[in-house]
Amino acid sequence: MISFSRSDDRIFSRWWWVVDRVTLFSFLIMMIFGILLAMAATPMIANRMGIETSYFLKRHLLYSMPTLPIIFLVSLLDQKNIKRLSMVLFLSSLFLMLASIFLGDEIKGARRWIPVFGFSLQPSELAKPAFAVVTAWMFAEQREHPEFRGKFIAGVFLLIFDLLLTMQPDIGMMIIVTAVWFGQLFLNGLPVIFLIAALVVGAGGLAVAYLLLPHVTARIDRFLDPEIGDHYQINRSLEAFANGGLLGVGPGEGTIKRYVPDAHADFVFAVLGEEFGFFVCAFVIILIAFIVVHGILKSLKENNFFNLLASVGLLAQFGLQSFVNIASSLHVIPTKGMTLPFMSYGGSSMIATGIMIGMILALQKRKIGGVYRRPV
Repeated sequence: MISFSRSDDRIFSRWWWVVDRVTLFSFLIMMIFGILLAMAATPMIANRMGIETSYFLKRHLLYSMPTLPIIFLVSLLDQKNIKRLSMVLFLSSLFLMLASIFLGDEIKGARRWIPVFGFSLQPSELAKPAFAVVTAWMFAEQREHPEFRGKFIAGVFLLIFDLLLTMQPDIGMMIIVTAVWFGQLFLNGLPVIFLIAALVVGAGGLAVAYLLLPHVTARIDRFLDPEIGDHYQINRSLEAFANGGLLGVGPGEGTIKRYVPDAHADFVFAVLGEEFGFFVCAFVIILIAFIVVHGILKSLKENNFFNLLASVGLLAQFGLQSFVNIASSLHVIPTKGMTLPFMSYGGSSMIATGIMIGMILALQKRKIGGVYRRPV
C-alpha cells in the first residue's frame, strides 16, 4: 500500500489522509476490469469493422488517462467549489444537449452526440452527475432558507433536462435522473403519498412514451413477446453467459464479440460473463453493491444535509446505471443502450464517471470547516 507521512504537508499527502480510500480503490478495481475487457473485446470488433486492431483499445486507454487526474482534482474541491463546478457543468451541458439535437450526429435514430475536437461528446453524460449535486444544493438551500424557492428551481431544471433527453431521445437516462431526483426529494421530506403519486405519474409517462415513441414501443414489445422483432443481440448475450459457465472460457477466447456490434459497450457484461465466468461477474456485482451501500452508510453519518443529498444522489445514479446495463444484458429489462460505468467503451461515460467519483470523494472526505485534516 502507498504510504505517506502524516507530517507531510504536500497536497497529495494531505489528500491521501482525508480521502475515502475504500471507495477510491473499489472504483480503481472497476477501471482495471474495464481495461481488461477492452483488451479482450475490442480487437475483434475493430477487425470486423476493417480498422486498426488496437483502435478501440488505444482510445479506451486515452479516455482512461485523464480520468485519474480528474478524480484527484475534483476530489480536492471544497463544498462551495463542488457547487460551482456542478452548476457550470450542468448549464453548459444543457446548452450542448440542445445543440446536439440540431447539429449532432444521428446514431441509431438518436442525436445525443456532438463533435468536439475530433471526439464525439455526449453532453447528457456530463450533465447527469452535475444535476444530482445541483438538485441537492437547491433542496438544502431551501431547507436552510425557507424563503428560497429551491424546490421550484430544482423542478424546473428537471423538466428542462427531461425535455432535452426526450428530444434526443434517451428515455433510459431520463428515467434514471428522474428517479434520483424524486429520491432526493423524498430524503428532503416528501410525504409518502406524494412519492406514490410521483410513481403513478412516472408510469403514465412511460405509457405515453410507449404510445408516441416508436423506438420505445419496439423495445418494450420485443421484450414482452419473444416472437416479435429481432432478438439477435440479446440471444447472443444469453448464450455468452451460458458458454462462460462458472469459470469462463478464458480472456480473449469468447465469441460474442464476433457477432454483436455493441459487445464492447452495451453488452460488455456479457463479454465478462463469457470470458471470466459467473464468479467474476458475481464479484463485479458485489463490488458495485458495496460501493453504493458503503457510500450511502457513510453519507448517513454526515451532519451536512447538502453532502447527504448530493452523495446519495450520485451513488444512486451510479447504482441504477450499473443495474440497467447488467439487467439488459441478462434480459431482465428491455435493452436501454446504457454503458456500464468504467467498464464499457465510451469517452463521455468515462470522463463523467470520473467527475462523479471525484465529487463523491470530495463530499465524503474527512474535513473541518472545508479544510483538510489528518486523523490523530
